Amino acid sequence: MKRTLILPITALLAGLACGKHEPSESAPQLPPVRVRLTSAEAPGTSGWIAATLTATRKATLSTRMAASVKRVLASEGQHVAAGALLVSLADDDLQGGLKAAEAAVAAAEAHHRRIENLAMVNASTASELEMAATQLAQAQAALAGVKANLAYTQIRAPFAGVVQRRMVDEGAFVGPGQPLVELEGQGALELEGTLSESEAQGLRIGAKVPFEAEGRTGNAEITALSPGGDPVSHRGIVRARILGPAGSWRTGTFARIKVPGAARTEGLSVPTTALVTRGELTGVFVAREGKAELRWLSLGEARDGGVPVRAGLKAGESVIDNPGQLVDGQPIEVAK
Repeated sequence: MKRTLILPITALLAGLACGKHEPSESAPQLPPVRVRLTSAEAPGTSGWIAATLTATRKATLSTRMAASVKRVLASEGQHVAAGALLVSLADDDLQGGLKAAEAAVAAAEAHHRRIENLAMVNASTASELEMAATQLAQAQAALAGVKANLAYTQIRAPFAGVVQRRMVDEGAFVGPGQPLVELEGQGALELEGTLSESEAQGLRIGAKVPFEAEGRTGNAEITALSPGGDPVSHRGIVRARILGPAGSWRTGTFARIKVPGAARTEGLSVPTTALVTRGELTGVFVAREGKAELRWLSLGEARDGGVPVRAGLKAGESVIDNPGQLVDGQPIEVAK
């Protein structure tokens, strides 16, 4: 028969009191730190949108024929004149068709002349003359079609420019519509970027806007504006032609266009000196009830010593400038 030993609760408490567990030490109190505050303010009336420098004239050349590549005369970075031959495709079968079409035209012309001479002496009917003219026209149309197809085997530059990319080699087989060469025109350059409907407010075609690229600034004139055109991003296209000489700029360079409506989409901004980075996170210390509160933020692109805040901060909150080695929850004393 099992026996159960029941101890009074007071004995259990006494046993715990006599145990060897030491009371935990209290966390050390952080000393107060004297700090200087700054405010999260609304940015100026203008902001920046990303853009890319591109040539105003650019083309991706292809062919409508299926053939093998006979010769490639273009290379990246090569300056070519308008009409210069860039790629030549095999055309042996078309050359045979050309000779046959030329022979058919010659025969139709001779037949038409004979019928015309007979008609002059009333030795042929009007219907025979009409049939001969029709046959001549058909032969000439067939010859024109063969010549047009031959033209698609000779890929030429539609304008003077620079070869940006060559996408085929000699001996390769290409099909209709396959890109062969990318060409950019020389001379005028433009900026191409995207913007939202609010960013497009205050802009119009013909307006002058400043931009910066490669550490330099310039001015451009808006030539195309279509806000909110993309059904997914709801952002439209803006194009602006660079004013002044374009020789000092390179296509493909990242640039920024200053537009009046861009700042309204950025909300608040904080100085870069107030930012705190921990790994891949960036935030600020906010002064709250005498303590420093670490707040992680979603930020935009830094500009002129400030960074736009997309999320994580409210207007009117005081941010600690130059936080140094501050710790979240540490007491602070505001310096006047």
